[in-house]
Amino acid sequence: MKRVFAVNDISGIGKCSLTAALPIISAAGVECDPIPTAVLSTHTGNISGYTFRDLTSDLDAYAAHWKKIGIKPDTIYSGYLGSEKQIDFVISLIDGFSGPETMITVDPAMADSGVLYSGFDNSFADKMKLLCSKADIITPNLTEACILTGNGYTECGGPEFIRNLVLSLARFPKKYVILTGVSDIKGKTGCCVYDKASGEARYFSTGKCDGTYYGTGDIFTSVLTALMTRGEDVFASAEAAVEFTYKAVLETYRQGTDPRLGIAFEKYLKDLVPGE
Repeated sequence: MKRVFAVNDISGIGKCSLTAALPIISAAGVECDPIPTAVLSTHTGNISGYTFRDLTSDLDAYAAHWKKIGIKPDTIYSGYLGSEKQIDFVISLIDGFSGPETMITVDPAMADSGVLYSGFDNSFADKMKLLCSKADIITPNLTEACILTGNGYTECGGPEFIRNLVLSLARFPKKYVILTGVSDIKGKTGCCVYDKASGEARYFSTGKCDGTYYGTGDIFTSVLTALMTRGEDVFASAEAAVEFTYKAVLETYRQGTDPRLGIAFEKYLKDLVPGE
């Protein structure tokens, strides 16, 4: 069985970060080994009063124990990291555990809607650039892409803007840029996938649902990472990740549940099971 090291926080309520990665990657027939960077009672999006425990001081010993017992990953996948020290840890994890065949996926989760998340600054963004340069695949949203490349943020950039942004991002990862939350069709959303080796770029798009849905980036990148670790190519994996995420958001919309409590992806996990 293939193995993914998943570095992210874990929120008890909200179905994001590791709470999404664990079931999604496991359903796809890939072992998910979590490295929790923090434990929260809920995610932080529009929910107040949550508890938070930072686990940065535990991370080095955690990884050292895995090293001692000989655990080796096929993929290292990082999501939200709460500090520059945690980025340094992921870099050391990559340096200490990866070999020539290890896939490195980095979701540079640090910003949305044109601004950095609370508590992050330009120094953090610069350190994230270093981590992105260690990756085979990066999956920034539009805001993160603009911060990484120094481009001015706009929600309404056309195909030429997106293409230039993707090409600017290509200096970071070794193989693939996947820009999320964009489409070449007005009124739709999805991603643009760029393969550095071939120079090919493809869009994969779906419809949109009204409202804000937390955790879509975690769900998308977890599906993508699982399928690519399993051996599927980047374009097929990205297309499947877009479709899975959209179905789950649409299900949440249909149910009418509070979107702060997480996206209803559970009924679609069967679609990821090998051979199903």
